[in-house]
Amino acid sequence: MYPAFLRLTGRKVVLVGGGRVAATKLQGLLQEGARVTVVAPEIRSEFEASGALIERRAFVESDLDGAWYVVAAAPPHVNRQVVEAAESRHVFVNAVDDPANATAFAGGVVRRSGVTLAISTDGRAPALAGLLREALDAWLPADLETWMSTADEMRSMWKRDGVPMERRRPGLLDALNRLYDHQETA
Repeated sequence: MYPAFLRLTGRKVVLVGGGRVAATKLQGLLQEGARVTVVAPEIRSEFEASGALIERRAFVESDLDGAWYVVAAAPPHVNRQVVEAAESRHVFVNAVDDPANATAFAGGVVRRSGVTLAISTDGRAPALAGLLREALDAWLPADLETWMSTADEMRSMWKRDGVPMERRRPGLLDALNRLYDHQETA
């Protein structure tokens, strides 16, 4: 698997399915600014106020016209139709808990202070990805925002001063360690 993060802001994303699992995917897509079209014969009531375009009907291939990404949260036979339609359009499909009908896998994700960690089990063990996500979230430092601010400041300085890439990580590590040195002497 090749890990990647997608910029979906303003882009059409199709969500096939209108049940509980699809509802959990919808919020994340909307938070990223995607223009979501939901296609399913039956759609839960919470979809109505979401701002997504709602199509109460069965999936048809043309639903993917102009789409950048697809989430299929439907029964496997529908997910199969979705991935077949997506293939000719060169669009990736995340088929939720259906790795046989997926070309993209959305793993467990931790988002905090501008840091995003994603964990994948290649679609084989979503529960394990969830457990790992919880463990990594607990492991991250409480002052991660301070780490990000320090990294932003250092990056500006490095670019201004032409610091080579191989010196940047050690320099950042030193700067982060100094944050804690000051706490110990206080």
